[in-house]
Amino acid sequence: MKKSDLPTKMCPVCERPFTWRKKWEKNWENVRYCSKRCASSKNKTKSNYG
Repeated sequence: MKKSDLPTKMCPVCERPFTWRKKWEKNWENVRYCSKRCASSKNKTKSNYG
């Protein structure tokens, strides 16, 4: 499968798209953030990014 064919989601913190990863295979429905950094920053403003 090509990387361009993998499903993507938008991160609500940094507002960037991220693609499916093998480690998220069994939990893709519950993945909300692109990284641990965004998950720990979910209550902060997005002005920290970009």
